[in-house]
Amino acid sequence: MKAEKSLRVCEKGHRYYKSSECPSCPTCDKENKPESGFLSKLSSPARNALVHEGIDTLQELSKFTEKEILKIHGIGPASLPTLRTSLEEGLSFRE
Repeated sequence: MKAEKSLRVCEKGHRYYKSSECPSCPTCDKENKPESGFLSKLSSPARNALVHEGIDTLQELSKFTEKEILKIHGIGPASLPTLRTSLEEGLSFRE
């Protein structure tokens, strides 16, 4: 059974339809996507999840284990290879 989409309007007035309870606006997500850095390589849900948890630098990311990162709502297994590659520039996940 497919969830019914409802019309929503974000703070900036963008109109969009969503079936989930996720409050993020797709238009705002595109406008706020970083042009460089490891966050620019992630999907919007993964990027938003990390930023919401205060993880916006590789130094912050390296303080967590992979299991801890996967427990964050919005982060899935597909994000881990990108995160691992980004950390290979001198850092790693906590053991």
